[in-house]
Amino acid sequence: MFQSEFCEVHYEAQYNVVFVKWKKFCSFADYRAPLEYALEIMRAHAGCNYVADTHDGFENHPEDTKWVAEVFVPEAAKAGCRVVFFIVDESNSLREELEGQEAGSAGQIAFRYVRRLEDVGGGG
Repeated sequence: MFQSEFCEVHYEAQYNVVFVKWKKFCSFADYRAPLEYALEIMRAHAGCNYVADTHDGFENHPEDTKWVAEVFVPEAAKAGCRVVFFIVDESNSLREELEGQEAGSAGQIAFRYVRRLEDVGGGG
């Protein structure tokens, strides 16, 4: 498990996903370290997808959005991740930030929006 003041990351075996719970805004190394840890989990579990709970503090710095598209998503796809799930609130108040990530990653991984972890089902 990875834990910092900004984020918690752990593996959810029931769904074969790496679960990332953002706590508050961060950028650069504080943002990338949990995602690099998530990549390690994906590499260790075949077909592991990614789930981000964005309720409490998900925002992106433009350079981090670029890093996600150029580094994280290609590496996640290489590790076997096929779907990125975002747990969003009812109004999807972070739509702009999330769509920015999705647009920068088009064609490599599918993006889905869910309301809770249980909605990821079997991961796809």
